[in-house]
Amino acid sequence: MERKKNIKPKLHLKKGDTVKVISGNSKGKSGKVLEIITAKSRAIVEGVNIVTKHIKPSANQPEGGIEKTEASVHISNLMVVDPSNGEATRVGRKANSEGKLQRYSKKTGEFI
Repeated sequence: MERKKNIKPKLHLKKGDTVKVISGNSKGKSGKVLEIITAKSRAIVEGVNIVTKHIKPSANQPEGGIEKTEASVHISNLMVVDPSNGEATRVGRKANSEGKLQRYSKKTGEFI
């Protein structure tokens, strides 16, 4: 029997980051990360990948209706926006002055 691994994937995104979509239907749009789904390597980004959901009438919403919500986007289609210059950049990790690993922009070399 194979042993299960409890390895949490290292992601280049965090909740609250500003990201830019680099491929897909929402290419070129940017927004803030609202939620990260690590099990599926997906993220929900504000204002990106909008889908329409039809809501059935219920006691809370007697009329029902159509609701627009954000769907998840795969993390490989997102790039972090560098706060110093506002451009999309790759992310690396290096030790800061206290010796703790911290994310940095590969374009400018500054910590994010």
